[in-house]
Amino acid sequence: MRNQTGTNADRVDVVVVGGGAAGLSAALMLGRARRRVVVVDAGSPRNRFAAHMHGVLGHEGTPPAELAARGRAEAAGYGVRFVDDVAARVDDTGDGVRVTLGDGGAVDGRVAILAAGVSDDLPDIPGLAERWGRTVLHCPYCHGWEVRGQRLGVLAISPASVHQAQLVRQWSDDVVLFSAGAGPLPAETVERLRARGIRLVDEPVVEVLADGDAVTGVRTADGRLVEVGAVFTGGTLRPHDAMVAHLDLARADGPGPSVLAVDPTGRTSNPRIWAVGNVRDPMANVPLVIGAGAMAGAVVNMALVEQEFDDAVAAAPSLGVA
Repeated sequence: MRNQTGTNADRVDVVVVGGGAAGLSAALMLGRARRRVVVVDAGSPRNRFAAHMHGVLGHEGTPPAELAARGRAEAAGYGVRFVDDVAARVDDTGDGVRVTLGDGGAVDGRVAILAAGVSDDLPDIPGLAERWGRTVLHCPYCHGWEVRGQRLGVLAISPASVHQAQLVRQWSDDVVLFSAGAGPLPAETVERLRARGIRLVDEPVVEVLADGDAVTGVRTADGRLVEVGAVFTGGTLRPHDAMVAHLDLARADGPGPSVLAVDPTGRTSNPRIWAVGNVRDPMANVPLVIGAGAMAGAVVNMALVEQEFDDAVAAAPSLGVA
């Protein structure tokens, strides 16, 4: 299915942009509601760098690729179809949406659900990105148990990294905060960190050392080598919403990046476009984005139901009430 342009009879009910946990959850709900659904998926989920998921009830330790494969198969069992391509652009056609693909084709639908995720743009430090998701980590809830009790480094990228260091302290008594990326820390913050035994190194990090996938240490600009068993850090979060930039949808600013503003169901300021998962909530983990996708799928189905009743009444105004 590479091109669904044409008459309204050719279009599907819902085009889901993104085949990760959020998009597949929405597609599953809609498929079970007997909706015609197409998922456009570029095949690069955010958690592809991790070998296992943790904190996902019923799926503890499951590889992310396995969850995605099972989700695809489950959705396909209800008639959901898949297009393996990039969604380059989403347009409002006046009575529906058109998703233009990277290969130049398009998929037409009545509604679009954006679930394209987010990228973590990491600091340009040798040895860091190569071990992302294995021993260079971002979420202690996702990976802290696996490195518990080790000497853990926290590589600051902003003042918010102080919070990350405080959190990581729960998983180890031996935490080193490489604070250069946070800028000068207030004296009370330094005192607070040291009170819990967190050591501070203020020289910039220039290299992450490792043996294969295993981080062994961090080298700072003054040549110092600090041994650590894992590094927690973060990247600059970049939501994958460029395909709707021209629509000038409302946005929300918060502690992270600017994201699409949505109501509690995921609906954007455009009544035909929803956004769920990390594309509009970059901090959400797998269970949260699954829930958001399920909610959006159910609400989108109900919106289409209401539209169908409205259309039926408009087409037969003389029926009256018996």
